[in-house]
Amino acid sequence: MSKKQPTIVALIPARAGSKRVPDKNIRPLAGHPVMAYTIVAALQSKVFSDVIVSTDSERYADIARYYGAEVPFLRPTDLAGDVSPDIEWLEHTLTQLRENGREYDCFSILRPTSPFRLPETIQRAWQAFMAEVGVDSLRAVEKCLQHPGKMWVVRGNRMTPLLPLGPPDQPWHSSQYQSLPEVYVQNASLEIAWTRVVFEGRSIAGNVLMPFLTRDYEGFDVNNPYDWELAEHLVRNGQARLPSVTQNPYLG
Repeated sequence: MSKKQPTIVALIPARAGSKRVPDKNIRPLAGHPVMAYTIVAALQSKVFSDVIVSTDSERYADIARYYGAEVPFLRPTDLAGDVSPDIEWLEHTLTQLRENGREYDCFSILRPTSPFRLPETIQRAWQAFMAEVGVDSLRAVEKCLQHPGKMWVVRGNRMTPLLPLGPPDQPWHSSQYQSLPEVYVQNASLEIAWTRVVFEGRSIAGNVLMPFLTRDYEGFDVNNPYDWELAEHLVRNGQARLPSVTQNPYLG
């Protein structure tokens, strides 16, 4: 008898209060609100039992439903501020779902500002997570372009290395990049975790994390005006591929 596959829900956080780029989660990219690409990638991956958007906006909820996601309830405004930690909306969402009889073994956070995350990206991450034993979560990472070994903390007219490590005769800040240890930075494209990390540890990731190395532009995040210009350029020039959206553009 084959082992029962764990259930997983896709959770797409899309609050309405962005300041750097107003309404960034629904800003158009190649004809559709950017959130649409995350929704369709999740649906087309066939990985999830349900695809749910967490938003504090009725307008965002309408857009999410148009592209095929569920919005069973709105996020309370006190959980949708600039500095509201992820654990708050995540705990609220999973608790509300559980109270409505909807429980999942795992969840995945798919942020709507990663439009080049494809259905196959999600499939690859889920397969990797399922193949690993003893981990609490998986998080997308990519190799650092700017190494923290060459970063400094400035206090007045003095500065000290951010990472005061490495051999004393050849400190990292005076070493060639190729000689430095490989370091990775997380990106916003996806996270997967067992639901127990939220209910038992009030954490979004737990204590034992595994890396998921994104490829090409899978981890590209649009968070400021320059990012948007670059994303549009990448699409126009065929350098990056968006998930295929079959709906007509939302016009509501």
